[in-house]
Amino acid sequence: MFVIVVYDVDVKRVAKVHRFLRTHLHWRQNSVFEGEVSRAQLYEIKRTLESLLEGDDSVLIYEFPRGDFTLHVVGTDKSPAGEVI
Repeated sequence: MFVIVVYDVDVKRVAKVHRFLRTHLHWRQNSVFEGEVSRAQLYEIKRTLESLLEGDDSVLIYEFPRGDFTLHVVGTDKSPAGEVI
């Protein structure tokens, strides 16, 4: 399945969350990652994120079961992906 992960975490944890997500997904732009993952990988991502978050931290994960979507970029594409991982 294709996922988009958007996060809003305290500045103290931004680097940890970013580093972790980069090991599983393609960095799209500030606080946004995307990529193709298995159900097991998604479970691991959620489990690890839960252990990294504190207080008012927030992570949104959008699932697209078949990867059927269209991306429209308005303005500068900060991280163009020729091929998503």
